[in-house]
Amino acid sequence: MNQPAFSLCVYCGSRPGADTAYLALAERVGEWIGRHQGQLVYGGGRSGLMGCVAQATLAAGGRVVGVIPRALVEREFANHDCTELHVVDNMHDRKRLMAERADAFLALPGGIGTFEELFEVWTWRQLGYHDKPIGLLNTAGYYDGLLSFLQHATAEAFMNPAQMALIRADDSLERLLPTLVQAAGLAPAAQLDAI
Repeated sequence: MNQPAFSLCVYCGSRPGADTAYLALAERVGEWIGRHQGQLVYGGGRSGLMGCVAQATLAAGGRVVGVIPRALVEREFANHDCTELHVVDNMHDRKRLMAERADAFLALPGGIGTFEELFEVWTWRQLGYHDKPIGLLNTAGYYDGLLSFLQHATAEAFMNPAQMALIRADDSLERLLPTLVQAAGLAPAAQLDAI
């Protein structure tokens, strides 16, 4: 594959989660990226949802760019199957490089690291550091509680509707992924049919 059609940064868990729907979702996201000649940018791990989305992207013909801190490589968490594996000094460098290599961002289910990455890239967008679309894939209602809390924060005037509008939340990858890629101005709708 030459130049990828788009580059999607995916934040997700390094664990598989309790519901098999999460791993199935990660696999479908990776297949979608690869099938549409895209590139996955992610945290470079080989376990959990992270490893699943990377392997599925590669198996479907896509490119995978992993970015991992040296400390995690030393613990043998790195996925050496990546098309490109960048080893960086720390988490700050990891997040910066992932953001630079992405056209859009997507959060799947995950834990504290996923939340932190999502909120940071969202904050960066609000501050004008980038204008790339951000999506939240709410499979099996995983993010229902978070979305409810964010609505509460908005109702209590700690956030505003314009900030909430910077994130597209959906429970359907067939709707959300084409929307993100199109919002980044990278591919016409006809090329982004669902799996």
